[in-house]
Amino acid sequence: MLNKIDEIHGIGLHLDLVLRKIQDAYLRAFDNLDVHMTIEQWVIMHQVYNMGEEASQSEITQLNFRNRATISRVIGGLERKGWIKKTRFEGDLKRFKLELTTVGTEIVDKVLPEALRLRRLAVKDLNPTEFANFLKVLDTLGANYEAS
Repeated sequence: MLNKIDEIHGIGLHLDLVLRKIQDAYLRAFDNLDVHMTIEQWVIMHQVYNMGEEASQSEITQLNFRNRATISRVIGGLERKGWIKKTRFEGDLKRFKLELTTVGTEIVDKVLPEALRLRRLAVKDLNPTEFANFLKVLDTLGANYEAS
């Protein structure tokens, strides 16, 4: 029957609603810390922080599942703020090396404790098995759409 609503009606809306709540929590945290950044900027800065000396723009692009132009635009904004420095790797003129500046490191050090608190908040009422199952379900949903 074509007009029957199936049991997963609204799944996209529900996923979008939860994602917006998560994004809003992070943006409020940035605002409370008086740090003016987007979530994409935070993700890139945190990845550069974690990757250290090996942080490259191409790897950041691959890790974020975004196109090169989008990542380049975000990195350009971080450079203009003076939070990231972009150079070339020694002996490799094809890859861009990304480094946090002193100010960029201070921003990450300021934001990271709050970001970790928000991560813990997300899973506070889930046991490890429930969280593992949740990730498995998300992976399966994603794989189902990739296969279509």
